[in-house]
Amino acid sequence: MKRHTLRSLLALAALSLFGAAASAQDSKLEKITMASWGGPISEVTNLLVEPDKGFFRARGIELVYMPGTGGGDAVRNLLSGQADVAFTDPGSFYAALDKGEKLRAIYDIYPQNVFNVVSLKSANIRKPADLKGKKIGVYSLSSGTLANLQLLLNQAGLSTRDVTIVVTGLLNFAPLMQGQVDATAATDTGLLVARARGVGEVNVIEVRDSLNLSSDLFVVREETYQKRKDVLKRFLAAYRDSAQWMMDQPEEAARLAVKRAINGQNEAVNLEVIKLRNATSVSPLTQKNGLGAIDVDMLQKGAVAWKQIGLIERDLDMKAVVSQDLLPGKK
Repeated sequence: MKRHTLRSLLALAALSLFGAAASAQDSKLEKITMASWGGPISEVTNLLVEPDKGFFRARGIELVYMPGTGGGDAVRNLLSGQADVAFTDPGSFYAALDKGEKLRAIYDIYPQNVFNVVSLKSANIRKPADLKGKKIGVYSLSSGTLANLQLLLNQAGLSTRDVTIVVTGLLNFAPLMQGQVDATAATDTGLLVARARGVGEVNVIEVRDSLNLSSDLFVVREETYQKRKDVLKRFLAAYRDSAQWMMDQPEEAARLAVKRAINGQNEAVNLEVIKLRNATSVSPLTQKNGLGAIDVDMLQKGAVAWKQIGLIERDLDMKAVVSQDLLPGKK
């Protein structure tokens, strides 16, 4: 009995010491709040598995994920000081710069354009010009779905005045399937999930065929860039680690998404979504310069296109607001 009691006391002491050590370690973590364009969904599993994998803790960072309803929402949370980093689309970045905000892009999350406009075959919408007079769903009025839809419309000499915009939310394929809209502006992963749920035969207009502009960037306030370079470097290194893990271990990511993602109940669908997002994380430039490398010239083309469309008024110089010195591997 005495030996049992002694072992129990020793075990409790060991647990106390472990807990104290863990608390001490946690107290050394530097908190970074990342404002996202969306919620904790399967395509960002690499961020959601922090409790399981600890990519950010390993770099001395406590990651806080702040959900949003579009890239514009992420930028607003950044500008209000609620977040340190925004996970946002180039269009929302341009819009903030156009208003005179001091921001800087530091990492290209998805260098491939993932946006599209999807319609049922029966609607016979095959090209941007066919969208005239149609009801088109978008995720939100501050999302990349709307900005990229405007880009497509512009290619056909149209604008949002020539269509009816309907805010449908993240599950924007349900209104399409129910006939509430003629087409919906979406992403590749959104279309994949919709197909798994029985959307049927569809026509897809890919935005990348018009302009293969990056889908999402990490953006920070200029003040944060100047004053917190060390922690931002560690944040980007941790994100790179997590992205590389998801590329190397997509099956494990798909399993973990079941418990971590709000839409991750189907492991097989998770895997397909993760494979798509892995593919959009790389480009010829990232293969040469590493994950996160930013194509400044393409971002400049996007800024020019946004002004031509009328989404922004000022001429923007991307070289002045893009910095790649914080990327993993940079000195």
